[in-house]
Amino acid sequence: MKKIINSQNAPKAIGPYSQAIEANGTLYISGQLPIDPATGQVVEGGISEQTEQVLKNVEAILKEAGYSFENVVKSTCLLSTMDNFAAMNEIYAKYYSTNPPARVAYAVQKLPLGVLVEIETIAVK
Repeated sequence: MKKIINSQNAPKAIGPYSQAIEANGTLYISGQLPIDPATGQVVEGGISEQTEQVLKNVEAILKEAGYSFENVVKSTCLLSTMDNFAAMNEIYAKYYSTNPPARVAYAVQKLPLGVLVEIETIAVK
């Protein structure tokens, strides 16, 4: 049985999808963009500021579902260019300082709203 998770502290979905779905003790968080949920706007700044906001959004959804970063087992990071990898990785490391999850990072041609980073997350209890 699946449970839809919605956090008021993360941006609303901008399409026909849920922020997250929990099924059988696993939480699947849709790709999060660097949108400030208070304003509905993409945060100003570069890759560091955008990565920080994305991970704050992930954290809000994790908390809403009763999970934490300790429960994350897999991340998929989508970048507008691999030139941003080192800066993204520096911010990412702050959130996963111990026992980091499995991860993959790709450069893609375009991301929604012209953002620099999007991160999808899977967590397990």
